[in-house]
Parts: sequence; structure tokens; C-alpha cells
Amino acid sequence: MASPQGSAKVAITNVRRFDGHQLVPGSTVVIDGGLIGTDSAGAQQVDGGGGVLLPGLIDAHVHLDDAGQLAVLGSYGITTALDMASLPAASASLRGLAGQTDIRSACTPAVAPGSLHSILPTAEAGLITGPDEAKRFVADRVAEGADYIKIVIGSPFADHDQATIDAIVAAAHEQGKLVVAHASSAESVAKAQAAGADILTHAPLDQALDPAAAAQAAAAGRVVVPTLTMMEAIVAKVAPPGADYAHARGSVAELHQAGVPILAGTDAHEASDFIPADVPHGESLHRELELLADAGLPLLDVLRAATVLPARYFGLADRGAIEPGNRADLVLLQDDPLSDIRATRSIRRIWCAGIEHKPADMRK
Repeated sequence: MASPQGSAKVAITNVRRFDGHQLVPGSTVVIDGGLIGTDSAGAQQVDGGGGVLLPGLIDAHVHLDDAGQLAVLGSYGITTALDMASLPAASASLRGLAGQTDIRSACTPAVAPGSLHSILPTAEAGLITGPDEAKRFVADRVAEGADYIKIVIGSPFADHDQATIDAIVAAAHEQGKLVVAHASSAESVAKAQAAGADILTHAPLDQALDPAAAAQAAAAGRVVVPTLTMMEAIVAKVAPPGADYAHARGSVAELHQAGVPILAGTDAHEASDFIPADVPHGESLHRELELLADAGLPLLDVLRAATVLPARYFGLADRGAIEPGNRADLVLLQDDPLSDIRATRSIRRIWCAGIEHKPADMRK
């Protein structure tokens, strides 16, 4: 939970600061009024003991219902969470809570009637029957306060046709909103790419993406959040016919080789009868980082996938890097994640907008 003393001025000394490219030894980082400062005069001194100081971690795909989930995320060093579908009232209630994980949200996703996703509690207001409803759908999401637009493509039993997907993407772009496309099959990825979706979430389980699909994503400046943790869990717990985790892993390798930015996201959610596999908040992001490394991403790129890259591609200019004026979202590690990615679990201290959180116990 958040520390009751608030965001005191603190100077964290003797740390190896991750600057987005390397560890800078002998660094001092100042927390001043919830932001990264420059003047350590009068600050409480915290000896980092030669540990590694990261920017607060960002989970680029979660589902949120209540403030308790924010406290859990914060205890695992996740100081920003990008919600990919929630009830608007829940999303509104979780914004701007002092000392808690900061969120952005898609609110209500676009869902095809009769699809598996249409039974979710968040789906009712997002049912779209054709392209003529796209502008109304996007306008309603903007009114709800959505930060980006989410469309579910390739849901079992029913799906949007290409014209509807195209219209939703076009309407979102007219409103200046990014489009995040749920696309967990090769066919749904193709439909999302044809429509010009900005961010693809999930990685196909039916077959690995081929070099042409990866090259298309790279040429368009597309970004992918593969949620390997959820893909692994679906195969292990549900085992849909033809699904193979190796396809998701291979897609990540192909996309990375093509130069497509990969972001770390988990699809974490509260356990529910509506969801095929359980992925817990918090700990799952550390598992996601391990799976990205296993898929072939260099450890530097894995760290960037949970810090600077999601901040960049979701337009969060005040975080993702330890720089003066940014939010004081910080995670102090005992060990070096550029030597072993499992070191992200060695959390000693956490600050969320300058307010300290007690770390979860991740000893294995």
C-alpha cells in the first residue's frame, strides 16, 4: 500500500540508473514533489547500495475493476497500467488516485454481436452491427473519456466484416485516437493491418506470422503488445484446437527481427467465468518480460518494452524514463536485469509519483 507520509523530497544515491540504453553507475536521482528533480539540497538521503534504478514499469494491457488492483500493481513496480476494456464508471473511479498506479483506458471496446466477447460485462454498449455505426461508437467512447479506441477482431462465433473495422479505425483517427486491435489469429491480424490499426494486441496462436506480415507492420509503423503470458495460459489451461504457444513466440521473434516495436503487456484481469485463463495483476508482468527474453528479444529491448516504449507509443511524455520533470515513478532493484531479466523481481523499493509502496514478496 502507499506510504502515508506522502511524497517527501528524497535523494536516491549510489545507484546504477537505467537511461533507456544502459546502466549509468554512481547516479543520484532526486524525488521532489512527486517529480524527478535536480536539487538534492535538504533531501532525505536513501543509499541505493549500488542497485539498479528503473523507471516505473508500464503494463500495456490490463483489465481493471477496482482500486485494490492498483495497489497490487504498484507493489510489483507497475506504476502505469493501460486498461484495454472496463466499465466506464470503473475507469473513471480509478483515475488520478494519489500515490497509486496511474491508468489510461479504452473504456468500452467495439465487439461483434454474437461473438464470444459479446457476453463480457463491458461489451453491451460496444456492440457494432455495421460501418454506419462507427462514428457514433467512437463519439460515445470519447464522451466516456477513452484515451484510445479498442476493437475486438477475430472473436470466436462472430466477427466484424472488413468494412466495419475500416470505418471504426477511420472514425477513431478522425478524433485523434489511437486504435488498439485485439487480434489473436493470423486472419485477424491481417484484417487489423488492412484497416490501419495502430497497435496490435495478442500474438496469433493458430500460426506464426510470416515475414510479409511482419514487414507490413514495420512499414506502417505499427506496434505490437503480444501478451505472451495470456497466450501461454490459454494453451496450458484451455488448449483450443490448433493453438500452439510456439506460434505466438515465433510471431514475436519475426516481428522483432522486422523492426516492429514490442511492448510488454499481460492481459491481467480479475478471475472470472468469462475469461478462458487466469493472469494475475502484477506478478504477470515480470513473467511477460521473461517470455519476451525467451522469444529472442535482447534484454535491453525487454526493459525498454516495459518503460520507454509504451510511454512513447501511447503518448505518455512524462514517464518511461528517469529525467527531470517526469513523474517520480521509480523501482529500485537489488540485481541487474541486463544480466538476467529475472532480476526485475529483486525489488527493494518502489515510488509511485514520489510516494513509496511496499514491494510484493517475489522470492521463489
